[in-house]
Amino acid sequence: MRSTFALLALGTALAGCTSGMADMPSRGLAAVNVPVVTSANYVFDAAAPGGTLAPGETERLSGWFQGLGLGYGDSVYVDGGYGGPAVAQVAQLAGRYGLLVQPGAPITAGEVAPGSVRVVVSRRRAEVPGCPNWSVPAQPNYANSNMSNYGCAVNSNLAAMVADPVDLIHGREAGSVADSMTATRAVDMYRKTAPTGSKGLTNINTKGN
Repeated sequence: MRSTFALLALGTALAGCTSGMADMPSRGLAAVNVPVVTSANYVFDAAAPGGTLAPGETERLSGWFQGLGLGYGDSVYVDGGYGGPAVAQVAQLAGRYGLLVQPGAPITAGEVAPGSVRVVVSRRRAEVPGCPNWSVPAQPNYANSNMSNYGCAVNSNLAAMVADPVDLIHGREAGSVADSMTATRAVDMYRKTAPTGSKGLTNINTKGN
């Protein structure tokens, strides 16, 4: 009977020690340090009287694309009252960078002036804020939680390597036609590429050591 009271007293004491600890997310298996995707919109207003880019506007737009370093992962939109030829001209120029003009331009500050079109480039960036994170000492760890830096290495590498950060937010919709070669391209490259160091070690002259 005394042993039962002792166990009850010990359990009550332990419960009192842990009752003040909040159920922190860091006590689970999922990493608290996860990639965060931010978006920035860049705007270029080009003169397009009659719905066609004015002379010299194509060159200006091309220089703007080059200055932005336009590439895969960026989204190009055309906004304004005009369509047709101007949109086709922008699409042809964006095609040189391997991009298509997307429908539904995002909302930007200010109105598009009459007789002009607005080219919008949306750029997403993925990063893990606050990493590396050594804000909490590894020991003592009475709450049995993960280290504060848990997930920083893997998720920072993932954010740096992903070509299109939007893929971290939602998956892509499957097209009407499935391309098996595209699906197996990464595996095929992995199988055909020679392993690192397969050519052997470089001979080093150790005379005199």
